Amino acid sequence: MNIPQFVLASASPARRRLLQTVGIEPIVRPSDFDESQIQLSDPAQLVQTLAQCKAETVVPQFESALIMGCDSVLAVNHEIYGKPADAAEAIARWQLMRGNFGDLYTGHVLIDLEKNRTLVKCQVTRVYFAQMSDRTIQAYVATGEPLKCAGAFALEGFGSLFVEKIVGCHSNVIGLSLPLLRQMLEELGYDVTDFWQ
Repeated sequence: MNIPQFVLASASPARRRLLQTVGIEPIVRPSDFDESQIQLSDPAQLVQTLAQCKAETVVPQFESALIMGCDSVLAVNHEIYGKPADAAEAIARWQLMRGNFGDLYTGHVLIDLEKNRTLVKCQVTRVYFAQMSDRTIQAYVATGEPLKCAGAFALEGFGSLFVEKIVGCHSNVIGLSLPLLRQMLEELGYDVTDFWQ
């Protein structure tokens, strides 16, 4: 069987690192898709639609490839949050999140150009946040890390200090569920080891 190139349609260094951790060295092609075009109130539907749009945007660049698109949002109290626009928004978000929990939704799309198949899935992980003082929130936001992440925190960075507990897939919170990726590859007829470098 011909093993296609693995393409990551994302500029996220965290997603790339997750793939590299499990032996997949992706070709990185950020989609630069304008996410503001998609307005949906259901978080699962939103992340799956955005992930698919991102993956489809890079399809014309390849003859034969396996293209992965991902998108993540955090839902707290039934409100959907992506990356905060600025530091003030990140501070307000953390004041809402502290001592609370949120559900992190990540949409995963695999487009197999060779087989002309597309898989669309969503993984949800519940994240419990620590109680934090305003001073700690301001110091964390001042690091700049929360401005780069859906949910205003990075589990693989300073943000790990303020996550008390996770229920569900750990790597999903970083941006890509590795167990779900393995299952999707199997559904397309591959073994994840086929992509090891």
